[in-house]
Amino acid sequence: MESTPKTVLGSKIEGHGVSKTYFTRDGEVRALDLVDFTIQPGEFVSLIGPSGCGKSTLMLLVAGLLQRTTGSIQINGENLTKPLTDAGIVFQDHLLLDFRTAEDNILLQTQIRGLPKDASQTKANELLKQLGLANAAKRYPSQLSGGMRQRVSIARALIHDPDVLLMDEPFGALDAITRTQIRHDLEKLWLEKRNTVLFITHSVEEAVSLSDRILVMSSGPGRIIEEIKVDLPRPRPVKIGVDSAFVEHADRIYDIMRNLGVLTF
Repeated sequence: MESTPKTVLGSKIEGHGVSKTYFTRDGEVRALDLVDFTIQPGEFVSLIGPSGCGKSTLMLLVAGLLQRTTGSIQINGENLTKPLTDAGIVFQDHLLLDFRTAEDNILLQTQIRGLPKDASQTKANELLKQLGLANAAKRYPSQLSGGMRQRVSIARALIHDPDVLLMDEPFGALDAITRTQIRHDLEKLWLEKRNTVLFITHSVEEAVSLSDRILVMSSGPGRIIEEIKVDLPRPRPVKIGVDSAFVEHADRIYDIMRNLGVLTF
């Protein structure tokens, strides 16, 4: 049975006719072409598609870190015209500062934002415990495994309770067992707060196991060609791959990839 969220933090995100063209020495490269999408408050939505289809570009546009070529992006009905400040971002590379401990890397976010010190420390301690890092708080990144470093990165993104969580292949560099554990931990954290999540992945398993909806993108220039609603109950089992409903959703995505010519088996 699905757990009841304590708070719904998430913002509504909408994109209308979003395109992005890069101008290079070799000419124009169109990364995205007239993309329309809506993510409801507190919804977990994954983007999946072939390499080079513009997934990361779309995330950076939602973050306000890139300028759109055409179209608009709205956050709670307001046009996005500058970087989105009420957001947490996790990349594939943890991007931790080598000279700060795990705890201090997490707290950096709160220090930049000028948040209360005591409340921030309490929140950091909670996140460290929830992510299995309670004994690693005083360690430096060089003393942490890859999975631990990525957990610190996730805690840093969540420390200020952002309305929006943007994740660009955050588990891509991790081994399968570590990915499974962190996926499970992420879902538990998300169920507590229900941030709006845009999650980019190449993994069909991750997309189906984490998402409320999956947006499937075409080869570049990227377009959203199909939307898949994942109606599996939460919290979802760690070994979700044995569930027949999971297999049905996964097979649908593989069929789309075959139709695009990305998969040939």
